[in-house]
Amino acid sequence: MSIKAHILLVAAVLALAACNRAPPAPSAEVSEARRTAVTAAVQEQRSRFAAAPDPSTADRATAYQFVFDGLWTERVPMTAFEGEVVLVVNTASRCGYTPQYEGLQAIYDEYHAQGFEIVGVPANNFMGQEPGSAEEIQEFCTLNYGVTFPMTAKTEVVGEERHPFYAWAETQLGAPAVPEWNFHKLLLGRDGRLIAAFPTRTEPTSDEVRRAIATALAVTAPENIASPTGLRE
Repeated sequence: MSIKAHILLVAAVLALAACNRAPPAPSAEVSEARRTAVTAAVQEQRSRFAAAPDPSTADRATAYQFVFDGLWTERVPMTAFEGEVVLVVNTASRCGYTPQYEGLQAIYDEYHAQGFEIVGVPANNFMGQEPGSAEEIQEFCTLNYGVTFPMTAKTEVVGEERHPFYAWAETQLGAPAVPEWNFHKLLLGRDGRLIAAFPTRTEPTSDEVRRAIATALAVTAPENIASPTGLRE
């Protein structure tokens, strides 16, 4: 066994061992506040996604050509994020790294008003750590972490059946763009092109991720691209 394979095996065993450590149940007051915030966010996303430009007309060199089925919404068209910086993260509810949801929500709250988005992509590719139905994933994300960033339906992120976005990502960045576990992160710039990939162990709130987001946000969006409101300038 190679050193890399051994490291991945150890990481998998440790992550699996942590799977049953569910977050403590929030108080009734916290639960209600989270449900209210999520409901408001989903309503805004539905309106925004319905008004998004047709992905079939997007530049094929960008991520805007892709659309995902949605978790709370009918779909998540990447054209809805034209002109913004986007972090795409494959997620799971029963992983040792599931607490990264908290960090993802934290940086979303911190940078969202500056033109930053996160797209969570639930995936059951790694040791079956996202086995639930859409309703179960919704409830988990709402109750435990108050997730208000857009979420796709459960999606294949590796293998022959992977979503075309992930196949495209590999052509752009090579092997680093291919998830090796849950909570792998891909960063898109304001022009819809991939900037960087961050492995599972890199926390969403790490200095490395923050620097990359801040640098990408400082770049002016290309002309004639959709603004964060979804309207073309």
